[in-house]
Amino acid sequence: MSDFAPAKIAEVLARHQVACVYIGGFAAYLYGSSLLTTDVDIVPATTKDNYARLSAALKELNARVRAEGVEPLPFSHDADSLAAAGVWNLTTDYGDLDVTAEPSGTQGYPDLHRASMRADLSGISIELASLADIIRSKEAAGRDKDRRALPVLRELLARQLRERRDR
Repeated sequence: MSDFAPAKIAEVLARHQVACVYIGGFAAYLYGSSLLTTDVDIVPATTKDNYARLSAALKELNARVRAEGVEPLPFSHDADSLAAAGVWNLTTDYGDLDVTAEPSGTQGYPDLHRASMRADLSGISIELASLADIIRSKEAAGRDKDRRALPVLRELLARQLRERRDR
């Protein structure tokens, strides 16, 4: 695997016109979080056409199933098989990619899309879940790594709200 290259993952997803919202640590990093992350988390729109575009993008990314303690496993996929699983933990030629239909504390793409914002990542326009939605998801997930990130994310949100108020 090459070094972590999230912009390359985003470029492939964008070129295949995959409708998705970026969430998790990488999205938080784009909001200014100082916490490092080594993966990209996306929430795709759950239409069959979108899953077909996602499947094509995953093939181009050379996506393999990631599981602890074993080498990444190749897998055959299409729109139906991707839709059948709620979560895919993958590794690609450009780093880890987690695909989740309904992250903890959310109702999936329509819920996250509602308050999302556009961001530029190396010239690629991507859709970021709102910082409040990232926090909501991490609170609901309740994992240790999420709990450790929450103070930083809450401070970023407070700063964001202060800046809006002061404009």
